[in-house]
Amino acid sequence: MKTIGLSGNQGTEQDRDLLAALAGVQAGRDRAVAHRTRRVVMTSLGVMQDQKAGRRRTLSLALASILLVALAMGPFLWHVTDDIIGGEHWEDIATQVSLWICILLPAVVAAALVAGWMRQKS
Repeated sequence: MKTIGLSGNQGTEQDRDLLAALAGVQAGRDRAVAHRTRRVVMTSLGVMQDQKAGRRRTLSLALASILLVALAMGPFLWHVTDDIIGGEHWEDIATQVSLWICILLPAVVAAALVAGWMRQKS
């Protein structure tokens, strides 16, 4: 039983489309769409993996810089602590330099980390 629409040919076109779909004539078109979709998904996965690797690299650099600053500050902290406990004067130039290094070095590293974090967020 055929359906007749306004133009009279609509029923036959639908029958042809139905027969083509059942016969698998459009399988090549569906395969091409599936391949394109797969390529897009694989590309997106690659981009996401690159972003994840970049975040890991940034985190490892931040941790390494914090560790290096902590190691570099060790002697200065020891000198300041030894001078303060030993009763040295605060006005001694070596104590002042060590104290300023202990204050400014972490501040500079913190500023660099915040700047890197803000740049990464943008």
